[in-house]
Amino acid sequence: MYDTVALVGATGAVGRIVLDELAKRNFPHKRLRLLASSRSAGSKVQFGDQTITVELMEPSAFEGVDLVIASTPDEVAAEFVPWAVKAGAVVIDESGYWRMKADVPLVVPEVNPEAARSHKGIIASPNCSTTQMVVALAPLHREARVRRVVVSTYQATSGAGLSGSEELRTSTRANLDAQAQPPKVFQYPIAFNLIPQIGGEKEQGYTSEEMKMVYETRKIMGDDEILVCPTCVRVPVAIGHSESIMVETERPISLERARELFASAEGVTLVDDLGSRQYPMPRDCEGRDDVFVGRLRKDISSPNGLAFWCVSDNLRKGAATNAVQIAELLVKQASLV
Repeated sequence: MYDTVALVGATGAVGRIVLDELAKRNFPHKRLRLLASSRSAGSKVQFGDQTITVELMEPSAFEGVDLVIASTPDEVAAEFVPWAVKAGAVVIDESGYWRMKADVPLVVPEVNPEAARSHKGIIASPNCSTTQMVVALAPLHREARVRRVVVSTYQATSGAGLSGSEELRTSTRANLDAQAQPPKVFQYPIAFNLIPQIGGEKEQGYTSEEMKMVYETRKIMGDDEILVCPTCVRVPVAIGHSESIMVETERPISLERARELFASAEGVTLVDDLGSRQYPMPRDCEGRDDVFVGRLRKDISSPNGLAFWCVSDNLRKGAATNAVQIAELLVKQASLV
């Protein structure tokens, strides 16, 4: 058990779900503190039957804190995480800033729990689109080693924060009323549209979001030889990222064996009956912690290939739930020492 747990970013979309998960899972702790910038400091947040006042995030605020769960922009994480570590806390960080640092483990508990043991005060939680993909790939990788992945993502507007979700609502309303509304969060109007760019341009015409999926997948799965070809698309869905995944393994996996692997995998729910029109969809997966897999079939273009559809709540398993699961993992590992 941790005596004092601090949550940084409690008033954001992900932070609110972290609070929900801590309460729902009855996470063992004695005291919870909420830290934020001066804009949110002083506000009140409900946690169970408690009303907690948000405190100003500053170096002294981390004194006496044992564990920090944080959901902030990269530049904020770059500044405050060293404060917390210096004060003696372990930080579970959901920003992108620390993920690819060589001495910072990047952890998805269903995939690489052992990596958490090597932390030096910081544990990173991956990008939402990477997280759900590696949970689905992990049982296949253990069975026959994944060699190549071609993935197209269909990412919800909530991945851009509360402002992204709000822009979907206002853009849809304006479109239906035949009114013009210039986009603010996204590059183009998101209502009734698809935007095939998430993040800035990086190497070879890929975006930053796409390259996260390349590098983070290799780090989490401990295999730098895995080839990943991603295309990331923003879609007019409020919550729930969907992914079309084609995976090639070192040895062929039969369809029957793949079904067995998914059905028994931790954190995966198989919903796969095309004849009965049963497959995962964002509206059915919202508010749930698992990664959902369906439309499973052999890749008819590759003897060692499988193709499937994957959906997950990007605010939960893609962010908040994964961070809380890492915290639970630390408690479990400490009890085994």
